[in-house]
Amino acid sequence: MNYKQHTIKAPVTVSGVGLHTGVVSNMTFKPAAANHGYKFQRIDLPGQPIVNVDVENVVDLSRGTTIEQNGARVNTVEHTLAALVGLQVDNVLIELDGPEPPIMDGSSIEFVKALLSVGLQEQNALRNYFEITEGISYKDDKRGVEIAALPLDDYRLTVMVDYNSPVLGSQHASITDMSQFEEQIAPCRTFCFLHELEALYKQNLIKGGDLNNAIVIVDRVVEDGELTYLADLLGKQKVTVEEEGILNNTELRFRNEPARHKLLDLMGDLALIGRPIKGQILAARPGHAANIAFARRVKRLIQEASIKNVPTYDPKKPPVMDINQIAATLPHRYPFLLIDKIIHLDETTVTGVKNVTMNEPFFQGHFPGNPVLPGVIQIEAMAQTGGILVLNTVENPEDYWTYFLGIDRCRFKRKVIPGDTIIFKCELLAPVKRGIAKMSGQAFVNGQLVMEAEMSASIVKKDA
Repeated sequence: MNYKQHTIKAPVTVSGVGLHTGVVSNMTFKPAAANHGYKFQRIDLPGQPIVNVDVENVVDLSRGTTIEQNGARVNTVEHTLAALVGLQVDNVLIELDGPEPPIMDGSSIEFVKALLSVGLQEQNALRNYFEITEGISYKDDKRGVEIAALPLDDYRLTVMVDYNSPVLGSQHASITDMSQFEEQIAPCRTFCFLHELEALYKQNLIKGGDLNNAIVIVDRVVEDGELTYLADLLGKQKVTVEEEGILNNTELRFRNEPARHKLLDLMGDLALIGRPIKGQILAARPGHAANIAFARRVKRLIQEASIKNVPTYDPKKPPVMDINQIAATLPHRYPFLLIDKIIHLDETTVTGVKNVTMNEPFFQGHFPGNPVLPGVIQIEAMAQTGGILVLNTVENPEDYWTYFLGIDRCRFKRKVIPGDTIIFKCELLAPVKRGIAKMSGQAFVNGQLVMEAEMSASIVKKDA
């Protein structure tokens, strides 16, 4: 598994008809900055709205996964997302000039080929894995579906399908290493049963369906008259049933191609969790509804874990660094030395404490009668906490200066007032390289998030 985040080196476009809408569209994958994630952009709509790939944006699961945000909808996203997950691409903007990605041949392989044709680019940021630390399960007794996630320092998936069909029978498929995706999973096409075709057309689905982009499994005896009717329905001169119980499209690429495609769908749907996973996923008879229900369960656990990871402060315990040690490391002095204690420090994270009192000089002029800690002071205090972390990466930190370079994604959630104790937590997003550090930072009061931001800083030797 990749240690760092990746994007693509250049834009690349694929074109074709959408499976369910039947609308021809052009889809362009574009490089994106670290921590951008996956986003679709409907460039054919006014304002070119963005649709974030997020399980909370799922609005329809009719034979595919559809997301919607900002008045824009994107249908059947799972094959596109599976290609990105399988190649371990973390950040990409997907421009789309229609309502649905092209179905291509019904698999992810054409997307994989397009992405690899421009190459992948490593980024100076760590992948933000969600690690499964204990079993997570989902069960739908009515549909006979069960999905479980188990702890594993890797990402592996196993799928079992059983449709009680004499043609399809029981199948299973696995991926034990993402390097297998391109050859073993990406080429596997979507499928349906013959008896579903007419119903899908009547539901206004598979308008772009064709025998070239889907496997049609014949699970019963079919009369000649019905085959003629199907030929008219599909716009074909002739439709026949092959010996393998498949309509006259291309041969199966793998004996268990349907099970492999279900695994592909599962990978794409789980991308809507929003973070790469470390764990083993086991799924029996999965489908889009179950996949998304399971993804929502994991997303809730991520949110709960984020809350649980709020640092705690016990004033009875001795700090890692007291104010004198902080002053010996940082160049700041009154009235601008803003951190009182460091209570945790390791190679990648630091936690600092600031006690807010009415005696701080800026309260004389900032909202007199309603004292509120200025946002710039919060940012500076968090930057000083991060400065301790950055200086901890070099020998003789007293011989270096740290300079603030930038702030991104800064959000103030709640006001901070005198009497509050702020706990700042900063974490390196990537190893310090060429003296440049990038960190994520959070500020908490009474266990609640009051501010968050990403910060960049440089380390410079004093005699340089």
